[in-house]
Amino acid sequence: MKQYNTIKTKYPDALLLFRVGDFYETFGEDAVKASKILGIILTHRNNGGDRTELAGFPHHSLNTYLPKLVKAGQRVAICDQLEDPKMTKTIVKRGVTELVTPGVAMNDDILTAKTNNFLCAVHFGRKLLGVSFVDISTGEFLTAEGTEEQIDKLLQNFAPNEVLVSKSHKTEFLEVFGNQFHTFFTEDWVFQEDYAFETLTNHFKTKTLKGFGVGHLSHGIIASGVVLHYLSETQHRQLQHINRLQRIVEEEYIWMDRFTIRNLELYQSTNPNAVTLLDVIDKTISPMGGRLLKRWLALPLKNIEKIRNRHQVVSFFGEAEILLDKIRHHIKQIGDLERLISKVATGKINPKEVIQLKNSLETIVPIKKQTASTENEALQRISDQLHTCDTLRAKIKEMLNEEAPVFIPKGKTIADGYSQELDELRALAFSGKDYLNKMLERETARTGITSLKIASNNVFGYYIEVRNTHRDKVPEEWIRKQTLVNAERYITEELKEYEGKILGAEERILHLEQQLFSQLVVWMQEYIAPVQHNAYQIARLDCLTGFTQLAKKHNYVAPQMNDSTEIEIRNGRHPVIERQLPLGEPYIANDVVLNREDQQIIMITGPNMSGKSAILRQTALIVLLAQMGSFIPADSANIGYVDKIFTRVGASDNISMGESTFMVEMNETASILNNLSERSLVLLDEIGRGTSTYDGISIAWAISEYLHEHPARAKTLFATHYHELNEMSATFERIKNYNVSVKELKDNVLFLRKLTAGGSEHSFGIHVAKMAGMPQQVIHKANKILKKLEKSHSNEELTDKLQSAQNEMQLSFFNLDDPLLEQIKEEITHLDINTLTPVEALMKLNEIKRLLVKNKKASS
Repeated sequence: MKQYNTIKTKYPDALLLFRVGDFYETFGEDAVKASKILGIILTHRNNGGDRTELAGFPHHSLNTYLPKLVKAGQRVAICDQLEDPKMTKTIVKRGVTELVTPGVAMNDDILTAKTNNFLCAVHFGRKLLGVSFVDISTGEFLTAEGTEEQIDKLLQNFAPNEVLVSKSHKTEFLEVFGNQFHTFFTEDWVFQEDYAFETLTNHFKTKTLKGFGVGHLSHGIIASGVVLHYLSETQHRQLQHINRLQRIVEEEYIWMDRFTIRNLELYQSTNPNAVTLLDVIDKTISPMGGRLLKRWLALPLKNIEKIRNRHQVVSFFGEAEILLDKIRHHIKQIGDLERLISKVATGKINPKEVIQLKNSLETIVPIKKQTASTENEALQRISDQLHTCDTLRAKIKEMLNEEAPVFIPKGKTIADGYSQELDELRALAFSGKDYLNKMLERETARTGITSLKIASNNVFGYYIEVRNTHRDKVPEEWIRKQTLVNAERYITEELKEYEGKILGAEERILHLEQQLFSQLVVWMQEYIAPVQHNAYQIARLDCLTGFTQLAKKHNYVAPQMNDSTEIEIRNGRHPVIERQLPLGEPYIANDVVLNREDQQIIMITGPNMSGKSAILRQTALIVLLAQMGSFIPADSANIGYVDKIFTRVGASDNISMGESTFMVEMNETASILNNLSERSLVLLDEIGRGTSTYDGISIAWAISEYLHEHPARAKTLFATHYHELNEMSATFERIKNYNVSVKELKDNVLFLRKLTAGGSEHSFGIHVAKMAGMPQQVIHKANKILKKLEKSHSNEELTDKLQSAQNEMQLSFFNLDDPLLEQIKEEITHLDINTLTPVEALMKLNEIKRLLVKNKKASS
């Protein structure tokens, strides 16, 4: 326990698995945690009067229990016996051999094949933040710096399994990014630029970081240094596979804030049973391809040339079906190259996995040949970059047995004929066993004991067993070793001599095989970079052939990408919803045309359940699919590339943070209005419904006007219940009204889900309540109240019109200019020029201009 406590003090934040004989034991608080997470029995014992909790499991079950602890968010320190207990008369020397945390894992049972296991660090600078992501299982190392919003977006995209933050910024991190991440708060001194720079340059063996294109990212460098420091602290020092640091170049990809990523349900959903976009489009068949597809979805391209290259490859494979089938057949045979070569780097690969690596590299040979013979330039470039690794494959083939086991003691690892010494030892070991069989035959014949048996155990090695019925026939020179109930066990000089030869040979064979295999793994480390490069090219091929399969299976077409700011989608479909429809039910496709000249904002009205939200989402998803290189669910599309997608879709409370639905809605909308660009696509759904009707209409109207008058003229789809907003199209030339049509039947309503020009007059909310199974009594009462409200509302309107007419009559007797000037004076006096942005100033000027135009019309 003294030894345990000494080691535990070095790892106070980790759950310590302490190897004792054939068991891993946990003590005290660790035992209480482990028993709850693992469902194992919690016992206790008294050490010198102190009660100590105890929970453990057999050492060979580590791969079963370790993933459960890590997935529960625990950092686990594995403390092993560092010497053979037989070789020491004192307490066995022990030490932590590995610290496994949610973000630092190489164990296949912890990792998910198609998902990265990212460790992340976030550094808070004065104005900007730095972030870094590393996946020790694949060797990917990425960094970026930016505002809180940009870092938040990256955290949503990359979904790290563990985030490192300095202790002094703990509160700030939780306030800005929430508590959904597994966090570890480290000492502040690690977050120093000089220390981070030194850590990185020492690792990469360079004098500068400019070659990686990150030299100017001081905050990103600090975050990257923290990540490497943490890997070293967790006993992970063999990191040759982490051989480059990549900058996430934000300006190359579509900007989506965290609300948009959540609202569009790209790869995760708040509803546990929901189908995400990734679920529908992922046709990849390799782990590398699955991980790359997630990256492409998180970071859709803005570069038209790169997008077209991907579309051309998808188009090419669509016509070359035989080649497509051949390449996908080969990709299916390839193992996880990235993770296999990472295991080589960290020395954690087993013989069976080395054979798997060799077989995977052999499969690359026909892929390289087939892609080279095509006329497609993008495929030829992939072919040029594939490395067949001939020497590596030949060396593995020469050294290892094709049927190599997972563990070296479990079977023949090194191939026959590779080592002369090994072959001689094997001959001795196996011929020795033949000799024992011959000895058994000889002694049986000599003694006449038919039931003689030669066997061995760990206590005194080989022995001859004689049943009690034949005990009187035992020769005098045999030495009795053990008495059993029904038998006696003996040894002979000859038996001990051959036992020594056999055991010596077996021990030497094991040692030699381990030595030769270790040499092979070290030699293989020269091939880390080419194998990683192969993994990336195969992943690209997997994604692009997957897009082809998707297009063929679900009738997707190639979008036409261009430099304009127009979006024209003909008969577009929602990629996820169309897959969820009952068999035989067609999806009602819709056209959407948006531009900055005459149809900038489409105001969509229509009843609940009519499909307004689906039209909004499908427009964004079609643009996203197009810009990540996929074909799209539509008859045709011309898409001027988009640089930002903003959505405000659906109501969601954030009660834990003390924010109501309406506050969340206003926060998200404010974020949109403050970040508009000329190429933005904005999707707004039911803005203002979180407050009273007139408040909501006022806010929705003001937001629509702001978007219309903003110099960026961002393309916008605005779904609303407020039919009053249809009046805006009369005043604002680029706002157009559309509705999702319905057909009224005698006592019901039929949703046609077709977008048609013109506004809608009714919400049909009571019809929807009826369809949901609301009691008849409630429906009847609701209809009565609705009629009463409609009547009073029409009276209000009449009064308003009369009042308005009266005002106009009164104004006609006076000079029209005076009240107008008074109004303009009022507007200007209340302006705070110091806080006014240029855009707001332009909009205020435009408002005054509209008042003057109105006055001119009135006076004429």
